[in-house]
Amino acid sequence: MRLLVALLLILAPPAAAELRGHGGPVKAIAVSPDGAHVVSGSFDQSAILWSPARGAAEAVLRLHEGAVDAVAFLPDGRFVTGGEDGRIVLWREGGRGPVRVFAGHEARVAAVAAAPDGERIASAAWDRSVRVWPLDGGEPRIFRGHTENTVNAVGWLPDGSAVVSAGYDGTVRLWPLAGTPRVLAEVGFPLNALAVLPDGTVAAAGAAGTVYLIPPGGPPRTLDGGTAPLITLAANRDGTRLAAGGIRGSVAIWALPEGRLIRSLTGPGLPVWAAAFAPDGVLWTGGSDRRVRRWDPETGAHLGGAVAGPEEEAASDHPGARVFRACAACHTLKGDSANRAGPTLAGLFGRRIASVPDYPFSEALRGMDIVWTRETVAKLFTLGPATYTPGTRMPEQVVGNAQDLEALLDFLERETGG
Repeated sequence: MRLLVALLLILAPPAAAELRGHGGPVKAIAVSPDGAHVVSGSFDQSAILWSPARGAAEAVLRLHEGAVDAVAFLPDGRFVTGGEDGRIVLWREGGRGPVRVFAGHEARVAAVAAAPDGERIASAAWDRSVRVWPLDGGEPRIFRGHTENTVNAVGWLPDGSAVVSAGYDGTVRLWPLAGTPRVLAEVGFPLNALAVLPDGTVAAAGAAGTVYLIPPGGPPRTLDGGTAPLITLAANRDGTRLAAGGIRGSVAIWALPEGRLIRSLTGPGLPVWAAAFAPDGVLWTGGSDRRVRRWDPETGAHLGGAVAGPEEEAASDHPGARVFRACAACHTLKGDSANRAGPTLAGLFGRRIASVPDYPFSEALRGMDIVWTRETVAKLFTLGPATYTPGTRMPEQVVGNAQDLEALLDFLERETGG
C-alpha cells in the first residue's frame, strides 16, 4: 500500500480557470461547507484537493488501490474518499495525510456521505450493502436488502435519523438508525444516483433518464431528463436547484419545487460522472474529459477559460509524445510551467535528483546520489520507480518496449531543454 500526499506549491493560474490534473476520468466531486475547497476522485486512483480561489491543486492523494469513486466533506473540513478497493479513507483538513482507513466492504465503494452531525459516514458498495461508520473507528452498522449487488448511491436525511440508498435493483430504500427499513420507491429501472433535499425529499435517477422526486410521506413525481441514462445528481444548499448529469455529456438543471427545467449545460459530449453545488450556487462538474469544470447554473455560462493542461503540453507529432501522455497529468515540461503532483521536468538532464526548488521531495530521494541522464532515466522506467528510487511517491510504471523508451528519451531531451 503506497501513500502519496504531494503538497503542490505552484504558481497559481487564474482563479476562474478549469481545473486539470487528473490522468483519468473524474468520477466524484465534493465542495467543502465553506466553499474554500473542492475534492475530486478519479479513475487514475487519486483524489485531488483543489483551491478554487487559486485555481490550483493543493494536494494529490494516493492511498486507494484502484479508482476513487466517491468523495464527501465533513462539516469540519475533513473529507472522506471511497474506492474500487472497497476501502474508505478519512483525510485530515487540507489533505495533510490520512486519519483512518475503514475496511469491510467486499466490493467497490460507489458512494459516501457524511452525517449532518459530522460524527458518522455512510457508504454504498457493490456488495449489496449500505454501512454507517462511526468516525472514531467503532464497528459499522450494516444494512442489507438490495436484491442486486450494485448499490450505487447513498445519502442522509437532513436530521441525521436515517440513511437512504439507491441501486441497480431499481429501489430507493430508507435505513433508519432506529426503526424498520423500508422501500421508499421501486421504479423498475436501475438507479445510479440520488440527492437529498433540505426538506427531506429524495431525488433519484438512473438508466431511464427520469428523475424521481420522493417527498416525505407523499407520492413520488417525475422530472423528464430525456432518454439518455443519468449518472449523477446534485442539489444546491437551499434545495431550489437540482442538477442531473448524463452519459451523453449534458447537465439538466431544474428549479424546485415547481420542477421547471431552466437550463441544459452542454459539455464536450462525454459522460458527466460527477456534480456538486458550492455554497454560492456555482455548479462543479467532472467527467470523462478529466477536467473539473464550473458553471453558472442560472445563465448556463461555463466559468473560466482553460489553463494549459496535459493535453496541450503533450500535444506533438513526436512519437515520444504519445508515451509521455501517461506522465503529463503529474509533470510539466517547460521552464515557465509549475510543479504539479510531480516536479517540473524543465532542465531535467544534468540535474541532480530531488533538486527542483519548491517541491516537497521525500527524505529518501534527497539522500540519493543520482544525476538524471539518458541512462538513469532509462533505468527509472526499466526497473520501475519503486526499485530504482525506493521511497519515491511516484506511481509505479515501466516502459517495457525499447522503441517506446528511446522515443520518450528523445522527446524529453527535446522538450525539457536537455
